[in-house]
Amino acid sequence: MILEMKVPSPGESISEVEIASWLVSTGDYVEKDQPIAEIDSDKATLELPAEESGVIELLAEDGDTVEVGQVVCKIDMDAKAPEGASKPVAKKEEEAPNPGPAAPAAEPVKENYATGTPSPAAKKLMDEKGVSLDKGTGKDGRITKADVLDAVASMGSPGNGPRTSTSKKMSSLRRKLASRLVSVKNETAMLTTFNEVDMKPIFDLRKKYQPQFVEKHGFKLGFMSFFTLASTRALKMYPGVNSMIDGDHLNTFDYVDMSIAVSGPKGLMVPVVRNAETMSFAGVEREIARLATKVRDGKITVDEMTGGTFTITNGGVFGSMLSTPIINPPQSAILGMHNIVERPVAIDGAVTIRPIMYVALSYDHRVIDGRESVGTLVAIKEALENPEEILMGGNVERALEL
Repeated sequence: MILEMKVPSPGESISEVEIASWLVSTGDYVEKDQPIAEIDSDKATLELPAEESGVIELLAEDGDTVEVGQVVCKIDMDAKAPEGASKPVAKKEEEAPNPGPAAPAAEPVKENYATGTPSPAAKKLMDEKGVSLDKGTGKDGRITKADVLDAVASMGSPGNGPRTSTSKKMSSLRRKLASRLVSVKNETAMLTTFNEVDMKPIFDLRKKYQPQFVEKHGFKLGFMSFFTLASTRALKMYPGVNSMIDGDHLNTFDYVDMSIAVSGPKGLMVPVVRNAETMSFAGVEREIARLATKVRDGKITVDEMTGGTFTITNGGVFGSMLSTPIINPPQSAILGMHNIVERPVAIDGAVTIRPIMYVALSYDHRVIDGRESVGTLVAIKEALENPEEILMGGNVERALEL
């Protein structure tokens, strides 16, 4: 008589389990209640005992995921125990607490699992203990519960300091941002080119004209107006950078709606300065101040954050020296500003100290070639290092509306 052994249910809500390892092989004679397999579920690791004595035939392999109630082996109860069978059986039972690799099956083993795939029980333990493993000792490098336990033991005892943690659901804004960032990395051919800017000419202009500018306009002359106008000039020179993909079409804009990244209480917001190419220094500073105030007060609207064609982000306000900013979709490029540090530079054959900022331009290589990306950043650098001539037409007071 042939007995078909089915997978028992390890508990409620569990519909499938994994054969972690067989403790016997096809053709072995097993005794009733002898452990013949270890089964992993999301909640526990269980032993599967033989329901009757006889010769066993395995219908599943180590690492197989099987449904509860599925037949995984057959036992021929009419078969007699061969002479000497008790010895290997006893050996298996003796080694059960620390089993070695499963005995080879009579038929060639199929390779079903990639190296480093954890069993359900191993994955649960890895999540609980914060363990990361690339490969295990199971079949085809599969990670078993024993591998995780060994890794935990090798980590040693925890320290004496507090080990508390908190968990809270991400806001819808943060979840949306996370989704957008991942899509950018997956869907664009993003590259970044770098350069450096000598900020001394801008420092000198601001120092000389700041009092008059504040008196006339009621707010300070900042760096963002210089970077915005330098960028709009560069985008006119290289219009392909001021474009975006729309299906099978490439839309190129003859205007610049400049997205300016602003940190607010709800995270990073990117309001848009419309038609920045038509604005003066004072106009740019005024509009950025207005939008930044709305961001910080939580009053910015969706309309004020959509439709930009190019983005500027300033990690320097947080102390960043250099970074690769991520493109703001569906745009094709973004300019990253960084902190200003006094560095030794060579000018006219002599070493001198200058306030230097590293700048970065990330771009979508599907749309923008290297010549355009590098040319754009060089054009921005040139304008920032010679703002009086390039951005102000040689007349500073008129450009600043003084």
